[in-house]
Amino acid sequence: MPRHRGNSRGYSPRKINIRTIKQRFLIVCEGAKTEPNYFRAFRVPKDVAELKIKGIARQPSQIVVRAREIMENEDYDQVWCVFDRDDWTPEDFNNAITNAERSGIKVAYSNEAFELWYVLHFCFLNTGIPRSDYCKKLDKLLEHKYEKNSDTIYEELFDRQTTAIKDAENLLNQYQPPRPADDNPSTTVHLLVQELNKFL
Repeated sequence: MPRHRGNSRGYSPRKINIRTIKQRFLIVCEGAKTEPNYFRAFRVPKDVAELKIKGIARQPSQIVVRAREIMENEDYDQVWCVFDRDDWTPEDFNNAITNAERSGIKVAYSNEAFELWYVLHFCFLNTGIPRSDYCKKLDKLLEHKYEKNSDTIYEELFDRQTTAIKDAENLLNQYQPPRPADDNPSTTVHLLVQELNKFL
């Protein structure tokens, strides 16, 4: 009885790599370097997902507007805006989140600063501190001076990422109902991190 040629080399449909489906991400950040440098460091294979990351140094509402403008001219599977509470008005911060969600844009926000996400890699923090204190805290946790625009921070923190995700989730769960502009400290950066991790 002749052997079926399709099985002559032990071929199995189960061996097909489902990761060949390419995803296009647009990530528009408030920071010009800090956040873009962090997300560019993700080891996402280019044949699996494509990341377009822009830092525009504007207030949250303008970041969402810019993301929508880019979406009108290019197709993306996921669009994210990354911004901080900082000194922006509560109205601008909350409206940016609401308007983003209405446009199908996801938000990775931090109240007050993006550095909260870094701190959560080391310890659970549920008390608000001034933005300047985050850098001082990171100096101690990293055991060297924290550089705000570091292009190595992703690698430094990578082994602690699971802890940071758990801490960020626990922190958000403390706010019921959530009020992003008032929930200090809080962050949803882990949601974007988890999405990117699916393609590593």
